[in-house]
Amino acid sequence: MNVSLQTTRRATALAPGLVVLGAALALAAFLSVTQGSRSIGLSEVLHALGSWNDDGSIGSTVTLEMRVPRTLLGILVGAALGVAGAILQGVTRNPLADAGIMGINSGAAVFVVSAVTVLGVSGVEVYIWFAFAGAIGALVLVYAVASLGREGATPVKLALAGAAVTAGLGSLTTGIVMTNVDALNELRFWQVGSLAGRYAPILTAVAPFLLLGLLASLAFGRTLNGLALGEDVARGLGQRVGLTRAAAFGVVALLAGASTAACGPIIFVGLVVPHVARFLCGPDYRWIIPYSMLLSPIVLLLADVVGRVIVAPDELQVGVVLGLIGAPVFVGIVRYGRLSEK
Repeated sequence: MNVSLQTTRRATALAPGLVVLGAALALAAFLSVTQGSRSIGLSEVLHALGSWNDDGSIGSTVTLEMRVPRTLLGILVGAALGVAGAILQGVTRNPLADAGIMGINSGAAVFVVSAVTVLGVSGVEVYIWFAFAGAIGALVLVYAVASLGREGATPVKLALAGAAVTAGLGSLTTGIVMTNVDALNELRFWQVGSLAGRYAPILTAVAPFLLLGLLASLAFGRTLNGLALGEDVARGLGQRVGLTRAAAFGVVALLAGASTAACGPIIFVGLVVPHVARFLCGPDYRWIIPYSMLLSPIVLLLADVVGRVIVAPDELQVGVVLGLIGAPVFVGIVRYGRLSEK
């Protein structure tokens, strides 16, 4: 009864935070639709959304064909990266785990440059599928390498396997692009990490994977709480640790793979935001995951708006903005010891 009462009290205390974050996300989405090199008034936005018909005006065209798909993709990708980072940090018990460290970005990059070099593909609408396959393949490779041996995929082995695969794939990518100018140009466009130019076709291509992964992630809160106590305790609680890790990596493959394929390697969101969520709601992954799901798109959309406004009429890519913002924030997290709090 006491445990049930504590759970109820905790839910009562933390649920309003989700409401506040939901309102903040709505505000960030509104800014993403209205602000940029050309500001769009509220009346123009409401007119375009109300009829959902491009009447030929600049406001309607920009709203429906550019800003709305870009904003929706930013919401899905931001949520996916934050949740993927939270799950990776929980399942590996490594506070520095994210898509970049686990080889996802490197796998996607290898497949992108290979598709350009071997098959001659061009344009993000085409090679998005190669990037998706590469991201998933790299994550599977990391898990397979870490699973070798009697102990299986322990947190230390996962981190070491991720670092090794990332280094190897990074060297392979460098070797390819050094001998092929087209591959270098395509990789440079994709690797900067951006929401620019990602419109309805890309949104519809990755949305099913992202939505499926986000829904599945909500089921991992309790199992990640068990893993946080250690493998022996988790097994004592009846968890099948190997199966849990495999399922978690499958969800991460959907989330981080689709996100990286669509927008390139966007840094710091999956690494920093879960720590901010943990600071706000405590070590319970049943709350860390939904908090990360709302916090991450807020950060991503606001960074995207800053990148559009600060150098208007040009644009600073969201990956660059997040690097400038995320680095000092991450240093602050390390400085005050938040990385050690699980």
